[in-house]
Amino acid sequence: MEQFLVFLQKSPLNMLLFGLALASGGMLIWPLVSRPFRRIHELGAFEAVQLINRRDALVLDIRDTGDYAAGHITQARHIPEAQLRDRMKELEKYRSRPIIVSCRSGSRASAVSGALRKQGFPEVFALRGGIAAWQQAGMPLEKN
Repeated sequence: MEQFLVFLQKSPLNMLLFGLALASGGMLIWPLVSRPFRRIHELGAFEAVQLINRRDALVLDIRDTGDYAAGHITQARHIPEAQLRDRMKELEKYRSRPIIVSCRSGSRASAVSGALRKQGFPEVFALRGGIAAWQQAGMPLEKN
């Protein structure tokens, strides 16, 4: 250990490289460490299928109408994100069921699932990676 400290002190470049190695390692580990502490729950494609099959979860697709028509998860309920606040009453009858929010890449679904939880929906999950991850997992899409 002493030899390592002496090595670091010999050149400022050594200290800089060591600091960069620590920082990049921390950035790689951070998502794994922080996942259990997130308030917004996420599901992968296979976990979502299990929730749909076992507990009759509702899939809420918040993409624009054109994206939804190009392909969506079977029996997904379509409410574009911009209309969600106005159409919240349509979701009231699904309050007792788990809700899986899907978007194109998963980024907007996290925000919407958090908003639904604030509205009192007990089980709301974001589809991790969105429809893109769903397709990448080889899951089918339905077209209108």
